[in-house]
Amino acid sequence: MATLAPDITLTPSAARRVAAVAARQGKPAILRLSVEGGGCSGFQYRFGFADAPDADDILAETDGVRLVVDPMSLDLVRGCAVDYVESLGGAAFRVENPQAASGCGCGSSFAV
Repeated sequence: MATLAPDITLTPSAARRVAAVAARQGKPAILRLSVEGGGCSGFQYRFGFADAPDADDILAETDGVRLVVDPMSLDLVRGCAVDYVESLGGAAFRVENPQAASGCGCGSSFAV
């Protein structure tokens, strides 16, 4: 069973966006955040919708919307907040990661 943890947070803005997209696609309101090697800074964030949390996932919940992270990725995003930001440059999920020592201009990769 997934573990509820204060290690990660989903902002209300991100929760609203996940709920809206999930409803449009007929999926559960569960956003998966994972970290993979690559990108221009060493690690990159990956977002996707999940049908259900995996047994070993760590999860955060905001307004009935869940953010799930696998244990390996959690070590790199512990303490982060996932937000949804709309700006002149476009709209996207953003990870505010206190562990990131540096990032790239696109905001999708980071170094620790």
